[in-house]
Amino acid sequence: MIGRYKMAKHFTITIGEGTFSYERNEASIDQEEALDGIYVIRTSEPAERLSAEDTVRSYKSLTRVEQAFRSMKGIDLLIRPIWHHTENHVRAHIFICMLAYYVEWHMRKTLAPLLFDDEELDENRKTRDPVKPVKPSASAKQKKVQKLTLEGLVVQSFDTLLEELGTRCRNRCRI
Repeated sequence: MIGRYKMAKHFTITIGEGTFSYERNEASIDQEEALDGIYVIRTSEPAERLSAEDTVRSYKSLTRVEQAFRSMKGIDLLIRPIWHHTENHVRAHIFICMLAYYVEWHMRKTLAPLLFDDEELDENRKTRDPVKPVKPSASAKQKKVQKLTLEGLVVQSFDTLLEELGTRCRNRCRI
């Protein structure tokens, strides 16, 4: 036997004179599998001020911040890179980007009954188990299946609703 090597901690490889063999390291695989999906969140806040559940909820709310930045950097707000040469111009550009996202956020909240969004998600966030996967509310399931609101309007995505609203105009003529 020339040598015995470990590869990626889950396999044992044996290389010999004219031979090569490998086998799964079941103990290593089982040990890692037991930790799948587990993470640890630590805070300096006392338990009286922030419960373990609220700590997890706060951590998970970071995804909304990340989504906001993706929205600004991506195609949602259609803000292209602009090269500024002064600090005031950079600050103004950042302000406009944040303002655009703020307007979009309010529009999504206001138009939620017309969208496929789960309107009860924010209310349920405070009471549901923060670790278990989110389950859609009955009203969200109904909107998804029927593709109609309770008022009989067609449910849309935010993008298709904006397209539809973009075709509407109001002209006021005075004689």
